[in-house]
Amino acid sequence: MSNYCYNTLIMIKTFLTQLNWRFATKIFDTDRKVEKKELDQIIEAIRMTPTSMGLQTFHTYVISDQKTKDLIEEESYGQKQVSSASHLIVFCYRTDIDQALDDYAKLLKTEKLMEKTKISTVVSSRKEYFSSKTAEQISEWSARQMYIALGFAMAACAELEVDSCPMEGFNPKEVDKILDLPKGMHSVLLLPIGYRIEDPTRKKIRFNKEDLFTFIK
Repeated sequence: MSNYCYNTLIMIKTFLTQLNWRFATKIFDTDRKVEKKELDQIIEAIRMTPTSMGLQTFHTYVISDQKTKDLIEEESYGQKQVSSASHLIVFCYRTDIDQALDDYAKLLKTEKLMEKTKISTVVSSRKEYFSSKTAEQISEWSARQMYIALGFAMAACAELEVDSCPMEGFNPKEVDKILDLPKGMHSVLLLPIGYRIEDPTRKKIRFNKEDLFTFIK
């Protein structure tokens, strides 16, 4: 077996093992903080998340300030994982699609990934696509991109043995106010991260493969 194949098998085994290790941590150890090295890797996983059309219509707030975490906990129905976490990651989506496309065009020009005329054509075609969508459809589309980013963040956390707890249970409008989000940006997901104060008391419960997959050959 080649070194490449062997290393690939080790990576797969490690990744799957770590997915089994993780669980939704409800209370974090307030004495343990996520170090910059691990935090940078989690942030990089979010940055490298694939998104529809590559637009990355999102912005992410990484909060370690205790006062801000406490305020957001109040708008999260008192869920202690928000305030006890080392860091709270707030995933926000953008609805200002025209501006997002202009930002994307600037990035393409800066990176010199294609000719200016082609960039203009790409951006124009995508603006035309979104012009046929309602504001609600655009919001839903943009928000869904965050779930992809959330998955990548949680996978990175698991690989680094940093605990996490994905959350939708909060008041987005109030969190938007706390963070003073700009127009066209809205919070949609919370991800407290840190270190568990104790291990889970029961095994992970999942349906069997036969219940979740159908193979058509």
